[in-house]
Amino acid sequence: MQLFKDVNLTRRAVLFLVLAVWAFLRSVPPIDAVQGRSFFEDGYLGLTQSELRDKLGQPHSIRDRKSALRVFKYYSFQDWETYFKKLVSPENGEDVYTFKRDGIDVRYSFSYIRDLNDMSDFPTLYVRLVDVEFSKPVAIERVPTLVREFQPSAEPNAPAFRSNIWVLLFKGSPSHDAQILVRERGKEELDWTLAFQLFSLQGLPDFLTTQALVDRVEISAQSLKMVKQRQRLTHEPILNPFSSEFAQRQPPPPPPTKKIPVPKYAD
Repeated sequence: MQLFKDVNLTRRAVLFLVLAVWAFLRSVPPIDAVQGRSFFEDGYLGLTQSELRDKLGQPHSIRDRKSALRVFKYYSFQDWETYFKKLVSPENGEDVYTFKRDGIDVRYSFSYIRDLNDMSDFPTLYVRLVDVEFSKPVAIERVPTLVREFQPSAEPNAPAFRSNIWVLLFKGSPSHDAQILVRERGKEELDWTLAFQLFSLQGLPDFLTTQALVDRVEISAQSLKMVKQRQRLTHEPILNPFSSEFAQRQPPPPPPTKKIPVPKYAD
Protein backbone atom coordinates (compact mmCIF):
# COMPACT_ATOMS: atom_id res chain seq x y z
CA MET A 1 0.00 0.00 0.00
CA GLN A 2 2.82 2.41 0.85
CA LEU A 3 4.36 1.78 -2.60
CA PHE A 4 1.10 2.76 -4.34
CA LYS A 5 0.90 5.94 -2.23
CA ASP A 6 4.46 6.91 -3.17
CA VAL A 7 3.72 6.31 -6.88
CA ASN A 8 0.58 8.47 -6.70
CA LEU A 9 2.48 11.28 -4.96
CA THR A 10 5.20 11.14 -7.63
CA ARG A 11 2.61 11.30 -10.41
CA ARG A 12 0.95 14.30 -8.77
CA ALA A 13 4.29 16.07 -8.42
CA VAL A 14 5.16 15.45 -12.07
CA LEU A 15 1.70 16.61 -13.17
CA PHE A 16 2.01 19.76 -11.06
CA LEU A 17 5.45 20.49 -12.56
CA VAL A 18 4.16 20.00 -16.12
CA LEU A 19 1.23 22.33 -15.47
CA ALA A 20 3.53 24.96 -13.96
CA VAL A 21 5.89 24.86 -16.97
CA TRP A 22 2.92 25.04 -19.37
CA ALA A 23 1.52 28.10 -17.55
CA PHE A 24 4.93 29.81 -17.64
CA LEU A 25 5.36 29.20 -21.36
CA ARG A 26 1.91 30.63 -22.05
CA SER A 27 2.80 33.79 -20.12
CA VAL A 28 5.93 34.44 -22.23
CA PRO A 29 5.14 36.26 -25.49
CA PRO A 30 6.43 34.67 -28.69
CA ILE A 31 9.67 35.91 -30.18
CA ASP A 32 7.88 37.77 -32.95
CA ALA A 33 5.85 39.69 -30.37
CA VAL A 34 8.96 40.76 -28.44
CA GLN A 35 10.84 41.95 -31.50
CA GLY A 36 9.83 45.13 -33.24
CA ARG A 37 8.50 46.81 -30.11
CA SER A 38 8.94 50.58 -29.99
CA PHE A 39 9.50 52.52 -26.78
CA PHE A 40 6.41 54.71 -27.16
CA GLU A 41 2.94 54.66 -28.66
CA ASP A 42 4.14 56.30 -31.89
CA GLY A 43 5.26 52.83 -32.99
CA TYR A 44 8.63 53.89 -34.42
CA LEU A 45 11.09 55.23 -31.83
CA GLY A 46 13.38 52.41 -30.70
CA LEU A 47 12.79 50.07 -33.64
CA THR A 48 15.90 48.75 -35.35
CA GLN A 49 16.39 49.62 -38.99
CA SER A 50 15.53 46.08 -40.08
CA GLU A 51 12.36 46.11 -37.93
CA LEU A 52 11.28 49.41 -39.44
CA ARG A 53 11.82 48.10 -42.97
CA ASP A 54 9.87 44.96 -42.13
CA LYS A 55 7.04 47.23 -41.03
CA LEU A 56 7.05 49.79 -43.87
CA GLY A 57 8.83 47.95 -46.66
CA GLN A 58 11.84 49.07 -48.67
CA PRO A 59 12.52 52.83 -48.36
CA HIS A 60 11.51 54.94 -51.34
CA SER A 61 14.89 56.70 -51.09
CA ILE A 62 17.76 57.43 -48.71
CA ARG A 63 18.89 60.91 -47.79
CA ASP A 64 22.12 62.19 -46.27
CA ARG A 65 22.47 65.55 -44.50
CA LYS A 66 25.13 67.66 -46.22
CA SER A 67 25.42 70.48 -43.68
CA ALA A 68 24.28 71.67 -40.27
CA LEU A 69 21.29 73.26 -42.01
CA ARG A 70 18.44 71.27 -43.53
CA VAL A 71 20.33 70.49 -46.74
CA PHE A 72 20.06 66.88 -47.94
CA LYS A 73 21.18 64.77 -50.84
CA TYR A 74 18.85 62.00 -51.94
CA TYR A 75 19.88 58.57 -53.26
CA SER A 76 17.98 55.63 -54.59
CA PHE A 77 17.85 52.69 -52.21
CA GLN A 78 19.91 50.53 -54.58
CA ASP A 79 22.66 53.16 -55.00
CA TRP A 80 22.91 53.72 -51.26
CA GLU A 81 23.14 50.04 -50.41
CA THR A 82 25.61 49.31 -53.23
CA TYR A 83 27.97 52.29 -53.10
CA PHE A 84 27.41 55.13 -50.63
CA LYS A 85 26.62 53.15 -47.47
CA LYS A 86 30.21 51.88 -47.45
CA LEU A 87 31.72 55.35 -47.85
CA VAL A 88 30.01 57.07 -44.91
CA SER A 89 28.79 56.08 -41.46
CA PRO A 90 25.70 53.86 -41.86
CA GLU A 91 23.65 55.99 -39.44
CA ASN A 92 24.05 59.02 -41.74
CA GLY A 93 21.51 57.58 -44.16
CA GLU A 94 17.89 58.39 -43.35
CA ASP A 95 15.18 56.08 -44.70
CA VAL A 96 12.57 58.11 -46.60
CA TYR A 97 8.94 57.18 -47.33
CA THR A 98 6.36 59.37 -49.08
CA PHE A 99 2.58 59.07 -48.80
CA LYS A 100 -0.36 60.95 -50.30
CA ARG A 101 -2.94 61.96 -47.71
CA ASP A 102 -5.85 64.37 -48.24
CA GLY A 103 -4.15 65.86 -51.28
CA ILE A 104 -0.90 66.52 -49.36
CA ASP A 105 2.41 64.75 -49.95
CA VAL A 106 3.61 63.59 -46.52
CA ARG A 107 7.28 62.61 -46.38
CA TYR A 108 8.60 60.54 -43.46
CA SER A 109 12.36 60.50 -42.84
CA PHE A 110 13.78 58.20 -40.15
CA SER A 111 17.03 59.14 -38.41
CA TYR A 112 19.08 56.49 -36.62
CA ILE A 113 21.53 56.15 -33.79
CA ARG A 114 24.00 53.29 -33.67
CA ASP A 115 24.29 50.71 -30.92
CA LEU A 116 27.46 51.78 -29.11
CA ASN A 117 28.08 48.19 -28.00
CA ASP A 118 28.13 46.97 -31.60
CA MET A 119 31.60 47.56 -33.06
CA SER A 120 30.98 45.91 -36.43
CA ASP A 121 31.21 47.77 -39.75
CA PHE A 122 27.41 47.81 -40.01
CA PRO A 123 26.16 48.10 -36.41
CA THR A 124 22.57 47.83 -35.24
CA LEU A 125 20.73 51.09 -35.83
CA TYR A 126 17.77 52.35 -33.78
CA VAL A 127 15.18 54.90 -34.90
CA ARG A 128 15.83 58.00 -32.79
CA LEU A 129 13.82 60.65 -34.66
CA VAL A 130 11.02 60.78 -37.22
CA ASP A 131 10.92 63.90 -39.40
CA VAL A 132 7.55 64.37 -41.16
CA GLU A 133 7.35 67.08 -43.84
CA PHE A 134 4.33 68.40 -45.76
CA SER A 135 4.40 69.46 -49.40
CA LYS A 136 2.68 72.70 -48.39
CA PRO A 137 1.90 74.32 -45.02
CA VAL A 138 -1.12 72.91 -43.20
CA ALA A 139 -3.20 74.07 -40.25
CA ILE A 140 -2.26 72.61 -36.88
CA GLU A 141 -5.73 71.08 -36.57
CA ARG A 142 -5.06 68.93 -39.68
CA VAL A 143 -1.87 67.35 -38.37
CA PRO A 144 -3.56 64.38 -36.59
CA THR A 145 -5.19 63.43 -39.90
CA LEU A 146 -2.02 63.73 -41.97
CA VAL A 147 0.31 62.18 -39.36
CA ARG A 148 -1.56 59.17 -38.03
CA GLU A 149 1.02 58.50 -35.33
CA PHE A 150 0.18 61.91 -33.82
CA GLN A 151 -2.83 61.50 -31.57
CA PRO A 152 -2.52 64.35 -29.04
CA SER A 153 -4.11 64.43 -25.63
CA ALA A 154 -7.26 66.51 -25.15
CA GLU A 155 -6.43 67.36 -21.53
CA PRO A 156 -5.87 71.11 -21.09
CA ASN A 157 -2.92 70.58 -18.73
CA ALA A 158 -1.07 68.10 -20.95
CA PRO A 159 2.50 69.47 -21.17
CA ALA A 160 2.71 71.95 -24.05
CA PHE A 161 5.15 74.72 -24.94
CA ARG A 162 5.73 77.19 -27.75
CA SER A 163 8.19 79.60 -29.27
CA ASN A 164 7.83 81.91 -32.25
CA ILE A 165 8.40 79.04 -34.73
CA TRP A 166 7.29 75.80 -33.04
CA VAL A 167 4.83 74.07 -30.71
CA LEU A 168 6.07 71.23 -28.48
CA LEU A 169 3.70 68.61 -27.03
CA PHE A 170 4.49 65.77 -24.63
CA LYS A 171 2.39 62.65 -24.33
CA GLY A 172 2.43 59.47 -22.26
CA SER A 173 4.81 58.17 -19.62
CA PRO A 174 8.61 58.25 -19.75
CA SER A 175 10.52 55.20 -20.96
CA HIS A 176 13.79 54.18 -19.32
CA ASP A 177 14.85 52.33 -22.48
CA ALA A 178 14.62 55.53 -24.52
CA GLN A 179 17.96 56.71 -23.10
CA ILE A 180 19.76 54.87 -25.92
CA LEU A 181 18.12 57.27 -28.41
CA VAL A 182 19.47 60.40 -26.73
CA ARG A 183 22.85 62.08 -27.17
CA GLU A 184 22.42 64.54 -24.30
CA ARG A 185 25.13 64.53 -21.62
CA GLY A 186 23.80 63.33 -18.27
CA LYS A 187 20.86 61.62 -19.95
CA GLU A 188 20.81 58.92 -17.25
CA GLU A 189 19.60 61.50 -14.71
CA LEU A 190 16.53 62.48 -16.75
CA ASP A 191 13.28 60.87 -17.86
CA TRP A 192 12.58 60.70 -21.59
CA THR A 193 9.05 61.01 -22.93
CA LEU A 194 7.41 60.91 -26.35
CA ALA A 195 7.34 64.43 -27.84
CA PHE A 196 5.80 65.97 -30.95
CA GLN A 197 7.31 69.24 -32.19
CA LEU A 198 5.44 71.16 -34.89
CA PHE A 199 7.55 73.66 -36.87
CA SER A 200 6.46 76.71 -38.86
CA LEU A 201 8.85 78.28 -41.37
CA GLN A 202 6.70 81.39 -41.63
CA GLY A 203 6.48 81.84 -37.87
CA LEU A 204 3.57 81.48 -35.47
CA PRO A 205 1.25 84.34 -34.47
CA ASP A 206 1.37 85.74 -30.95
CA PHE A 207 -2.22 84.64 -30.41
CA LEU A 208 -1.91 81.00 -31.34
CA THR A 209 -4.85 79.05 -32.77
CA THR A 210 -5.12 75.66 -34.43
CA GLN A 211 -5.52 77.51 -37.75
CA ALA A 212 -1.84 78.50 -37.62
CA LEU A 213 0.21 76.89 -40.38
CA VAL A 214 3.05 74.39 -39.84
CA ASP A 215 5.42 72.76 -42.33
CA ARG A 216 6.72 69.69 -40.53
CA VAL A 217 6.56 67.56 -37.38
CA GLU A 218 9.36 65.88 -35.45
CA ILE A 219 8.63 62.79 -33.36
CA SER A 220 11.35 62.24 -30.76
CA ALA A 221 12.14 61.50 -27.12
CA GLN A 222 12.56 64.66 -25.03
CA SER A 223 12.81 65.42 -21.34
CA LEU A 224 10.04 67.41 -19.71
CA LYS A 225 12.31 68.10 -16.73
CA MET A 226 15.00 69.54 -19.01
CA VAL A 227 12.46 71.85 -20.66
CA LYS A 228 11.20 73.15 -17.32
CA GLN A 229 14.63 73.60 -15.74
CA ARG A 230 17.22 74.27 -18.44
CA GLN A 231 15.12 75.63 -21.31
CA ARG A 232 12.49 77.66 -19.47
CA LEU A 233 13.67 80.91 -21.11
CA THR A 234 12.99 79.60 -24.62
CA HIS A 235 9.98 77.35 -23.96
CA GLU A 236 6.81 79.24 -23.04
CA PRO A 237 4.22 77.02 -21.30
CA ILE A 238 0.78 77.09 -22.96
CA LEU A 239 -2.56 75.33 -22.74
CA ASN A 240 -2.76 72.18 -24.79
CA PRO A 241 -3.76 73.43 -28.29
CA PHE A 242 -5.93 70.34 -28.80
CA SER A 243 -8.06 70.92 -25.70
CA SER A 244 -11.51 72.52 -25.74
CA GLU A 245 -10.31 75.14 -23.25
CA PHE A 246 -7.69 76.32 -25.73
CA ALA A 247 -10.31 76.82 -28.44
CA GLN A 248 -12.48 78.89 -26.08
CA ARG A 249 -9.82 81.54 -25.46
CA GLN A 250 -10.64 85.04 -26.61
CA PRO A 251 -8.07 87.07 -28.51
CA PRO A 252 -6.61 89.98 -26.58
CA PRO A 253 -8.02 93.43 -27.32
CA PRO A 254 -6.11 95.42 -29.90
CA PRO A 255 -3.58 97.87 -28.49
CA PRO A 256 -4.94 101.37 -28.02
CA THR A 257 -4.25 103.73 -30.87
CA LYS A 258 -2.32 106.87 -30.14
CA LYS A 259 -3.55 110.11 -31.55
CA ILE A 260 -1.14 112.13 -33.58
CA PRO A 261 -0.39 115.23 -31.59
CA VAL A 262 -1.56 118.40 -33.26
CA PRO A 263 0.72 121.40 -32.79
CA LYS A 264 -0.78 124.49 -31.28
CA TYR A 265 0.04 127.81 -32.87
CA ALA A 266 -0.18 131.24 -31.32
CA ASP A 267 -3.04 133.39 -32.59
